[in-house]
Amino acid sequence: QVQLVESGGELVQAGGSLRLSCAASGRTFSSYGMGWFRQAPGKEREFVAAISRGGGSKYYADSVAGRFTISRDNAKSTVHLQMNSLKPEDTAVYYCAARAGLESGLSTSYDYWGQGTQVTVSS
Repeated sequence: QVQLVESGGELVQAGGSLRLSCAASGRTFSSYGMGWFRQAPGKEREFVAAISRGGGSKYYADSVAGRFTISRDNAKSTVHLQMNSLKPEDTAVYYCAARAGLESGLSTSYDYWGQGTQVTVSS
């Protein structure tokens, strides 16, 4: 079992940067692949980034590749999403997710979800 709590969402101007954090409970954090997803108003939840259990493999949606960086600190049971060069289309509620085993780009593959943190990018 793992409980996830996101933080760091804020209002930011286009071109700015923001760092999201996800804190996980339990001692088994390192056994979970982690992912970030987002959902904008009127749209379905979409994949943003994923990271393997040891942090050695990272994957990004084409829309954020080169701008966002996912990382994890297993000693602190946290995962982060560094967001640079933010665009208005990045506005969404961002969710942290965990799955037992490998990372995945499919939301249905994840077992645990945080409640989300709002990111708003103004033009």
